[in-house]
Parts: sequence; C-alpha cells; structure tokens
Amino acid sequence: MTSTGTTTGPTGPEPGGYPAARLRLLRAAAPTGPPRRAALAALTDDWLTALFTAATARTGVHGAALVAVGGYGRGELSPRSDLDLLLLHDGSAAPTVVAALADRLWYPVWDLGIALDHCVRTPAEARRAAGADLRVQLGLLDARPLAGDAGLVAALRTAVLADWRDQAPHHLPALDALCRERAERHGELRFLLEPDLKEAHGGLRDATALRAVAASWIADAPREGLADARRVLLDARDALHLTTGRATDRLALQEQDQVATALGLPDADTLLRRVYGAARTVSYAADVTWREVGRVLRARSARPRPRSVPGGGRTSGTPRTPLADGVVEADGEAVLARTARPGHDPVLWLRAAAAAARSGLPLSRHAVRRLAVAGRPLPVPWPAEAREQLVTLLGAGGATVRVWEALETEGLITRSLPAWEHVHCRPQRNPVHTWTVDRHLIETAVRASALTRRVHRPDLLLIAALLHDIGKGRPGDHAATGAAIARETAARIGFGRPDADVVAALVRHHLLLVEAATRRDLDDPATVRLVADAVGDATTLELLHALTEADALATGPAAWSAWRAALVADLVRRVAAVLAGRAPREPEPAAPGAEQERLAVEALRTGGPVLALRTRTEHGGPPGGPEPVGVELRIALPERPGALPAAAGVLALHCLTVRSAELRAVELPADLSAGLPAGPGGSADVLLLSWRVAAEYGSLPRTDRLRADLVRALDGTLDIPARLAEREAAARRRGVRAPSPRATVAQAGSRRATVIEVRAQDAPGLLHRIVRALEGRGVRVRSAHVSTLGADAVDAFYVTDPDGKPLPGERALAVAGAVEAALRA
Repeated sequence: MTSTGTTTGPTGPEPGGYPAARLRLLRAAAPTGPPRRAALAALTDDWLTALFTAATARTGVHGAALVAVGGYGRGELSPRSDLDLLLLHDGSAAPTVVAALADRLWYPVWDLGIALDHCVRTPAEARRAAGADLRVQLGLLDARPLAGDAGLVAALRTAVLADWRDQAPHHLPALDALCRERAERHGELRFLLEPDLKEAHGGLRDATALRAVAASWIADAPREGLADARRVLLDARDALHLTTGRATDRLALQEQDQVATALGLPDADTLLRRVYGAARTVSYAADVTWREVGRVLRARSARPRPRSVPGGGRTSGTPRTPLADGVVEADGEAVLARTARPGHDPVLWLRAAAAAARSGLPLSRHAVRRLAVAGRPLPVPWPAEAREQLVTLLGAGGATVRVWEALETEGLITRSLPAWEHVHCRPQRNPVHTWTVDRHLIETAVRASALTRRVHRPDLLLIAALLHDIGKGRPGDHAATGAAIARETAARIGFGRPDADVVAALVRHHLLLVEAATRRDLDDPATVRLVADAVGDATTLELLHALTEADALATGPAAWSAWRAALVADLVRRVAAVLAGRAPREPEPAAPGAEQERLAVEALRTGGPVLALRTRTEHGGPPGGPEPVGVELRIALPERPGALPAAAGVLALHCLTVRSAELRAVELPADLSAGLPAGPGGSADVLLLSWRVAAEYGSLPRTDRLRADLVRALDGTLDIPARLAEREAAARRRGVRAPSPRATVAQAGSRRATVIEVRAQDAPGLLHRIVRALEGRGVRVRSAHVSTLGADAVDAFYVTDPDGKPLPGERALAVAGAVEAALRA
C-alpha cells in the first residue's frame, strides 16, 4: 500500500501537506524549545487524526482509537524523534480488518521516512503486555488519545495507572535496577565529554523514571529546578537533531560548537556547563527519590501500614539518634534536630554536613533545603568552628562526595565560597580527566583524606586539595591564577596569613613535582635545586608530595602509577636533602655495569646491535601489591649517527610505547676492546641505549625480530619514515583534529645540557620524528624523559652540541623551532 503525505483539512487537502508544514516548522528560526516541540506534536496530531479518520471510514472499524505513548504521549517531539503509537481496539472487528486499518496508518509514516514504534492491542492485551514488560508499562503511563474512541483510552489509562500503583512495591525496585544498569553502561552525563543526553545517568530517561515514581504515590522527586533541567536537555537534543540531521542523542565533540550556536550560546564549553548543570539536577533528584523509595518500601515490609501519600512523610515515632549539636539520624539520614534553629546558627549547615559525612549518611534533602532557605550567611572571616567543620567534612573520605553534592545543589557552597561558582560544572577537555573541575576537586580531597597521617598539617592539605584547580577556566596559567584565589579563599575560611600563604604555594606548585620527576633528569643538580627553591621549606614539600599523589589519583587511571610514584618519591628525597642543607653533588660518570660491558663487547665483536630485554617490578605503588612498570630494553651498538632515530622508529613499528630513554657513549678499556674491530668511526666507542617500554597491545615482540629490523634501519633497507607515515595517516583518518604541537626551550633546566620540551598529540612514531629532527640539526641527545597522558605526549630531551656542551640560546631556539616544524609537517 502506498500513500502521499497530503493532509486532509476541513475543506480538503492542505497545500504541501504534512511534510512541507513539518519542514517549514523545523527550518523556522522561532519558536524554539518547548513551543516548537508543542507545535510539532500538534502538527503531527492533526496529520495522524486525519489519517485515522480516513482509514476508519475506509475499513468500517468502530471501537478503536489511536494513542500516542512514551515521549510522543508527553508531547516531547524532537525533530528526529520516533513516533510511539498504539492502535487500541475493542476486539469487535475481525483481525484482518484491524490489520488493514493498521496498514493505512503505519505506511504513510514509513513513506515519509519517520521512525515508528507501533503496536496493535486490545485493552486487555495492553494490560498484559504492561505487566510483563516494564518499558511498555512506562510508555502507557504517558498515553494520550489522538483520535477515535476516547472512552476506550481513558479506561485503559485508569486501569494501567491502578495496576502501576498496586504493583509498585514490585515494579519500583525493578525500575531502580534498570536505571542503575543503564548508568553503568552509559556513565554519568554530568562528567562525560560526549554524553548521551537520553541514556546516561542524569539524562532524559532518568527524568521520565521520576515521573513514573511520582505516579506510584510511593515517593515524589524534588521538583525545584527539575522542569527547567528537563527543558535544557530536550532543547540540546532538538538542536543536536537539527544540526546533524540524525536521530542521535550523543553530543559528540565535533558537533558541540554547532549545537551551541543553534542554542544561541557562545561556545561548546558553555553548552556543556549548561547540560552538566541540568544533568546534576536530574541525577540528584533521582538519588534522593530512589533513597526515599527504598525507605518507604523497607518500612512497609517491616510492618503493615496504610498506603503512603506522595512524599512518604515520617511518623513522629521514628527513632532519632544525636550526631552533633542540632543534627540527628533518622531513617538512615542525617536530619536537623527539632530544636535546631538555622536562622540563629550560621555554622549549622557545615556542622550537619560534617556529621553526615563522618557517619557515612546522606544529608536529608529536607534538611539541606531548610538550611539553604532559613540559614544565616557565615561571617567573613569564618569562625574557627566553621573552619574546623569544613576540614572534618573534607576529611571524611568517600562519604564527602554525596554530602557535598547535596550542599552544592542547593547553592550553599557558592554562597559561602564564591570562587566555586567559576568551576561549577566546568568541563575538562583533556581525556585523562575523569571528572568536571568541581568534582575533581572533591575527589582530590577524598584521596587526600587517606594521606593525612603522612603530613603534619592535614588541614592545609585538605584545603589545598579542594582549591588546587580553582583557577581553571580563567585567563592565564591556572596554577598561578589559582594561587591568588586560594590565598584569598583560605583567608576567608579563617586561616591566618602564614597558613594562607602555604595553601597558595601548594596551589601554585601542585604540578611541580610530577612534571620535574617525569620530564627532568633527577641526577642533574639543577633539577633538584629548581624544585627546592620553588618549594622553600620541608613542611611545604611534605604537603606538596601528598597533594601531588591525591591530585593524580583523582585525575584518572592514566595519571598515576608505581613508576610515577617512585620518581616523585625519589625527587622528594633529593629535595628534602637540599632543604636540610645537604647540597646535591655533581654525579660522576658511572662506569658501565657488567651487563652493559658484555653488551658493548658483543656489539664491537659483531659490528651490529645487541639487544637485551629485562622485566622489572617495583614495590611501593598503590595498594594491592607490586605493579609492573614495563620492560627494560637495552641496546648496544658501535657509535654512529642516526642510531637513536633508527631505534625509536623500530620500536614504534613494533607497537612499543616508550616511557623513558637514556643514551650514553662508552669507550671500552683497552683490555676489553683489544682484538675487536673498531666501530664505523674508527674507535672503540659503543652507544648504549636504555629504554623503558610497554606493548601497546598484545605481547612483547621477540628481540631477534627487533634486532633484524634495527639492522635493516641502520643500513637503509628499512624505510622507517614511509612505514610510520602510513600508520600516522590511518590514525589521522580515525581521530579528531588535534591541537598543534609545541617545542620550547626550558629555562634553567640544566647546567649540563639544554632541555627541549615537546608537547604533542601522541601518535605512532612521534619519538622517532622528534629525535630525527634533533639529530638533523647536529645535536646529540643525552637522555629523553617521555610522559604520555591520555592522548597527549609531554617529552623532555637533554641535548648538547657534538662536544657535549649546552647549546647557546639562539641555537637552542632554532633547534626547538626545527622540531616543531618537523611535527607540523
């Protein structure tokens, strides 16, 4: 059966019909948001009503109705939304006639390319389907008659709603489990760089589930801001549908700028902050509601009681256990005591929050709401009790997160700490980061709470953890900007000037230890002195060490490892010695070890490269035992130009990630080199390369294959640049456009060498291209410190001229420019 898209009006077919009218509506600049969704639903209602009227006249079916269910039933019709339709009939017509009626309804929808979710049922069949499938029941809760027998639809709605309420003790736990499973699969919308606006936790599915909970009369969701949050998510989905032309709910990175423009927002970050704020409102409402559902259902199972009214009020006989002054536990939550007076006790909100977190309890929504509405603002600077309660709250561990989010939802945090508003829901576009800025700060405080026994001033550690990224999103370096904000905030909280200065120093230098440890030569006295001068004293060093670990652990799994922990600890030991008055000594060139001598002798004897792999494990990392830190690969070969680029290229071809690299030239003693052939330069010098590598995937390659390819690379029969170019081209086709690479000269990096820092998108053969560019400028690479965080590589290369001296300033800048140009090419 075929049909046209012509709509039949009261006086005949309308010009252009439904397709043209729909297109005009979607292309119009206004109305947008709820008005456009309502207009699109009304336009679609009229079209489907006309189709139903014509179809029933043709087939002679009576006792039938066309019903919109799900999102269409709610009138939330986005540009590319499915049409969820139910053809309801009383069973009086023959099945073939009902099927003919359905065909006359469904085929015109399909002909227009509109996605359709449809079914044909009697009221009894619809109730049975709802009883067997939770999703069907949720859809029917939003049933809306479009055309036909309205009484038939009203009776079904009444029956389905009664079934839902009668079976709520069984269905609500199932719905809760469904929401949790979806959250596990799609993640937290408010923290995702490419969130699914519908399926992720805090998205449109959760908002719909809250409507279903309210319809059960078991509990009701917090309504403050919920309608606005739902509107923000729907508006974003509308704009996403229009900009992509697809029925997608995933807000992909490459589409965020267009969606922001369509919504009249300045940029993608503003869009994400708005979406994250809406998702936070929905997720908080969902968490509170499901907690209340659990409380009511537990109470019902414990003893018979009459059906609860919406909100599930507590009885006066609920046991109340004191937690703190003005705070008690009731029904598994921290609530305000009956004698509490928020209007006369400005510290009460912090005392209640600290008591809840310390007891591992959620803070009652009603309590938070009352504190927000009736509470007095804290004086500035805060009294000592308020400062102590904030430190207690931050030091409570994982329970802090839930309590802090409750306070943040009601605006208590930004009211008392104005600087927090700037980081609230702020996205972090570095994929290494798991959280938004504000949540990362709380996670850092949680991690720091486990390290407070390591420091003499745990209060300063926790406050610095809370504020270390407070400068993000502002102009300039976020650490320098954040230090000034942190000093002001610490003084506001009630810390004296010396303590506020320590907090500011911790914020200013919170990246110093990990950057110096992973990107600098720890044997170089300049590295240690640079850190010691910045830190200034042993107390600050102790706090900075703990803050560095907490920050990295709260960032994500790529930011911390036993290897990084060991490097940072080594640096801290060296800096502590300097601060104690023991100056670092210039290390004397170490004689090659027995294994290195063996490799060097073998390299001279054979005239080619010799390789050795050794796996190491390192203790002292995160809890849970030793963590493998990679494989040590040693390569010895007679000294010759191009050895380092060749080795780096071969490792890249074999999919080995390089974490560190050191290069040294060794002249073997006469007794070892006697009788051995000289190298290509006519000397007995041997180049020793020590790499720390890990396989990108699969198992490590065999050393004989690595050696064979290295021999071919050195004699020119293996074209490494061409092979790597193929892999890079494939990577570029799969990925998003990355920021341009940068190569800079680190000021005061070392007295023994020039330090070239390179920041670039990690890619196959990146190290090969860098060292090839360095050698192409006639410099020697003494060592490389390679650090990869997510998609970004941050590498430091210690280079000298051929005589082993640091490069003059202008030449160093030219070398850095050449590296940058090579990476941009």
